[in-house]
Amino acid sequence: MQPSPAAQSPRSGTFLVRDRIFGIGDDYWIDDEHGRHAFLVDGKALRMRETFELKDAEGRVLITIRKKMLAVRDTMTIERDDAPLATIRRKRLSLLRNHYRVELADGTVLDVSGKILDREFAVEYEGELLADISRRWLTVRDTYAVKVVRDDADPALLIAVAVCVIRLAERERGGD
Repeated sequence: MQPSPAAQSPRSGTFLVRDRIFGIGDDYWIDDEHGRHAFLVDGKALRMRETFELKDAEGRVLITIRKKMLAVRDTMTIERDDAPLATIRRKRLSLLRNHYRVELADGTVLDVSGKILDREFAVEYEGELLADISRRWLTVRDTYAVKVVRDDADPALLIAVAVCVIRLAERERGGD
């Protein structure tokens, strides 16, 4: 998985995400492991569908997350520069654990599995760990960490994937 040249963001490390960033119109900073603002989540108000933008510290839009309105299965899309970047949906026949499939526009497939609602899961590419999402390292309530483990991975994309699978799992459970 190659980094996007469009992504002008931190390349790796741990990022702290507040758990309830999903209010339309809500804005929230995602900080890096040193407490510096790394990304801004901008919940777009007055939209007919769920839309969130992930911006860098200078306010440039890196990622746009949208919930597809007309889909057989709940699906979320991630866009970069108004072009599709990824589609996320629950894998069929995943009985024991939560499994989600992330299909990138170039055909690459990422696997997301673990205890999504507990915020204990991983994002992998061909069996190799790209990011570990967990609350276990934190004492801050309602916060989870996205630890990007590969230097060539795209942190903005991996944070967006984590946000999407949590949102899809909550919807499936009946949380929204």
